Amino acid sequence: MTQTYVLAIDQGTTSSRAIVFNSRGEVCGLGQEEFSQHYPEDAWVEHDPEEIWQTTLNSCSKAIADAGLQASAIAGIGITNQRETTVIWDRKTGKAIYPAIVWQDRRTAKQCAELKSQGVEDLVSQRTGLLLDPYFSGTKVAWLLDNVEGARRRAEAGELAFGTIDSFLLWRLTDGEQHATDATNASRTLLFNIHKQQWDAELLELFNIPQILLPEVKDSCDDYGRCTPDLFGSAIPICALIGDQQAATVGQACFKPGMVKSTYGTGCFVVLNTGAKALSSKHRLLTTVAYRIKGEVTYALEGSIFVAGAAVQWLRDGLNLIGSASETQPLAESVASSNGVYMVPAFTGLGAPYWDPDARGAILGLTRDTGIAHIARAALESVCYQTRDLLEAMRGDGADFATLRVDGGMVANDWVVQRLADMLDCRCERPLVSETTALGAAYLAGLQLGVYESLEEIAALWQCEGGFDPAMNEVDRARRYTGWKSAVARVRTQ
Repeated sequence: MTQTYVLAIDQGTTSSRAIVFNSRGEVCGLGQEEFSQHYPEDAWVEHDPEEIWQTTLNSCSKAIADAGLQASAIAGIGITNQRETTVIWDRKTGKAIYPAIVWQDRRTAKQCAELKSQGVEDLVSQRTGLLLDPYFSGTKVAWLLDNVEGARRRAEAGELAFGTIDSFLLWRLTDGEQHATDATNASRTLLFNIHKQQWDAELLELFNIPQILLPEVKDSCDDYGRCTPDLFGSAIPICALIGDQQAATVGQACFKPGMVKSTYGTGCFVVLNTGAKALSSKHRLLTTVAYRIKGEVTYALEGSIFVAGAAVQWLRDGLNLIGSASETQPLAESVASSNGVYMVPAFTGLGAPYWDPDARGAILGLTRDTGIAHIARAALESVCYQTRDLLEAMRGDGADFATLRVDGGMVANDWVVQRLADMLDCRCERPLVSETTALGAAYLAGLQLGVYESLEEIAALWQCEGGFDPAMNEVDRARRYTGWKSAVARVRTQ
């Protein structure tokens, strides 16, 4: 049987990656380039859209070459992306009118607070499944229209286009022929009615955003046109768009209601499949679209942590305590405990279940005996504690699960996965193919191409590389978590 190859573009928060997969879900070629992070003011985070575009192109070319293929051998492209990051560009030139405002950016916290004071958050939550928080795209779009000279006038005249990163890349890949997004990315904008599966006119009016600015919303696997042949040497069909956390849910084959995965990248995101029901959380989790295939929507509950791997990156780049992320495991193992040290990495506020955009990070419990190893261990443990916050909220909403499928860069660290199992008191399973986000986009592209006939066929490809069972006693677990809750209370502002 002739092998089929799919190119997955995984445009993330700190790097652009591209991976060529075969139909068995095996990695055949990889390309990756980091790009710059810009912090022009306190709690502002921006990316250069041109740098995102160029690093994406370079990564794709590297991945195809690494696989030893010509572009003509690639059957299709699947795109997954950092969600909520917001770009507005000129429809004629394709050039952004302002840097991309990143999902971590908090500049619209005041606008969100003002909207909450007007009593509209319940309406927003009922329609979108989201909360009023700067994390999401809606207030970012409004900020751009109000703060970039001439932007609102030009938007209303139809001269500009808005999109999350998937839409921006799609526009560039097709030379402006496609202005579209998928239901998962649309569901993160504060502008999309997840029950009616359409842009919501009342919410557009609330945020003062003209509908002409918005992309068409399609299924997660769909016909998204073809990339222009000058880019890679062949006009490759673009067959899937999906937000990164939803893509990881697909890559982890969490297709049955009740299945849950947690991804550890820049942030941490726990997604619980709830099937055809859009469950409303009583514990400030998000209701979101997991994927939409052939018009049928699968929903999920999601908990979002803004800082996971970024805490380790901060130890490396901000404090210069380590030279590489891999040093954290031996450091953590070199001490018996964190010696009462807790790191609360609220560098850009706290996400679920707190939703406190004004909280700021802290390292608590420092003594004269505290060393680099204790701080490194506390940084890793903070990810485990934050994950427990999310799973406690999900259990409070009625979720019942014994296994958590984990992925992302941080779970290459065995110590972290074991500590997760210990703190969560549940089995953690790490997949054989660690690139689950890109893999999910590739699977959906393959589904669109007919490489796979069903989600069940995709699920049969999932394999466990290693399982980690809890080994900590309940007294120790409870004591450590109580200390974490106390540390979080110290940094909260609301």
